[in-house]
Amino acid sequence: MTEIIVGIDLGTTNSEVAIVREGRVEVIPVVPGVRILPSLVGVADDGSLLVGEAARNQYALHPERSVRSIKRRMGEFASVQMAGKDYSPQEISAMILRRLRDIAEAHLGEPVGKVVITVPAYFSDAQRQATREAGEIAGLEVVRIINEPTAAALAYESCHSGARKALVYDLGGGTFDVSVVNLESDVVEVLSSHGNNHLGGDDFDQKLISFATDHLRERHDIDVGQHPLAMARLQHAAEAAKIILSSEPYATLSEEYLLEKDGVPIHLSVEVSRNEYEEMIEPYIAETLDAVHIALSGAGLTVADINEILLVGGATRTPLVQRRLEQELGMQPRAEVDPDLCVAMGAAIQAAVIAGGQAPTVLIDVTPYTFGTSALEYFNGQMYPFCFVPLIRKNTPIPVSRSEGFCTIFDGQSKVDIHVYQGEDPDALNNIEIGRFTIEGLRDAPAGNPLVTTFSLDVNGILEVTSREKETGLVHSITIDNAISRFTGDKLAEARERIDGLFGEQEGADRQPVATTTEASPSDDRRRLRVEAGALIEKAERLLARAGTEDAEDLVNGIEVVKNQTEGSDADLKVAMDALADLLYYLDV
Repeated sequence: MTEIIVGIDLGTTNSEVAIVREGRVEVIPVVPGVRILPSLVGVADDGSLLVGEAARNQYALHPERSVRSIKRRMGEFASVQMAGKDYSPQEISAMILRRLRDIAEAHLGEPVGKVVITVPAYFSDAQRQATREAGEIAGLEVVRIINEPTAAALAYESCHSGARKALVYDLGGGTFDVSVVNLESDVVEVLSSHGNNHLGGDDFDQKLISFATDHLRERHDIDVGQHPLAMARLQHAAEAAKIILSSEPYATLSEEYLLEKDGVPIHLSVEVSRNEYEEMIEPYIAETLDAVHIALSGAGLTVADINEILLVGGATRTPLVQRRLEQELGMQPRAEVDPDLCVAMGAAIQAAVIAGGQAPTVLIDVTPYTFGTSALEYFNGQMYPFCFVPLIRKNTPIPVSRSEGFCTIFDGQSKVDIHVYQGEDPDALNNIEIGRFTIEGLRDAPAGNPLVTTFSLDVNGILEVTSREKETGLVHSITIDNAISRFTGDKLAEARERIDGLFGEQEGADRQPVATTTEASPSDDRRRLRVEAGALIEKAERLLARAGTEDAEDLVNGIEVVKNQTEGSDADLKVAMDALADLLYYLDV
């Protein structure tokens, strides 16, 4: 008997859990006749935890005690408030995962401890690790993280045969991905991916909400945005209208007794046509089509090379999506597998493969990002210490390992700072820094002492970086699970206990948390520290042009502090630089 490993689609709007039994994929019902769990969490009047439909019902009445669309916050070093308490995105997601685990255990009659979780193909390393941490907090061993379009391709492949190239168009509640996939002889090979982690059905909802608030402003001279409860009810009305417009030409945004003005109740009732709605969301659809062509280019293919389009995600039910895809690619998209369920089904198929069950499909995935480090090289005609050196290129099949040789830059150099970046820009400072560490104790040698740096990306998209002094074998390495990881060691255990308490249980103390290591050491060399300070100031000044008013003020203050400390002590300068670097990181992510 194979071990039980379930597959979970942890979605922005909805989530599902599935398993392969006796060679068939089964999406496990949340309640009889319903296989979708709304991805909402809330706290009831009596302090009990609400997950799913109950939380969604409460949201319109008590938004301050509810959290929705937490997937868009994954990977952020931030917290959300629910019923007056702060929770990390990982903890909120863990509540959803825990509920799905309990549903699966009740259905199967057996404990469930292992899971395959899907993430958007364009999720960053930080977002992937945050998802893994959420699983750990929920008391689950995350045996694999796979991309959502890839999982969907597995679900489609399970009931079809023949060699073909498919475009997987995945438009969900909060994220968009497109992948070009080769399907042949029970092998699913991802050739390229592209996407946007902040584009989806939630944005469509916001357009309808704006439509309603404009109507109320014109009709009643009132700003609904100042009333959180009314905005939560508008969210509910917008979601309902969006669903209706997928199958009907007109829908009514309707909420009675939405709020009061001068003691007079104000009701909302405004009709919106599908044509009006499609005009609102057309720019979003156009952006997804641009991503389609980027993915095709990344795979070295043209539209003529694609045999079929596979639709994934509830937002693909929007008629405009299917119509524009057909116009752009010249073929009608396939949607015979439920777009809300196919990702969970694919996750279950991959889980069955890992468990050794009857699921022969082989999965070959790719990395959606380029990973590399920085080095001193010529840039725009002069020596620059932050030239980006890619080691693992975007759309490289994973797992993969790549190495590159580097050298010390001055005599007797005893340490080297290794910066790890994710991005495509030749200026490393314009990319996202996801980690750093220092290799110390180098031999006393002239400049040019060789070091070998290796980047290894596993099947979950988790990156390990190793740097080794070639002559002595001195080595230092880190796993870049999440450069801003919130949960390490005891903190992960504490978060798990907190979630267990909300579910009325105390368990999981014997599970081992995922630990991450991120080290950052200041440079002892005064000249190099000031070169780095100058580069940091330059990046901050470039970001000023697109920062909001409040963020711009913070940036100006941070820049001035660094400038003021350049003539001070190294320690004070490093403190100022770290503060500015942190601000840049979160503004630029």
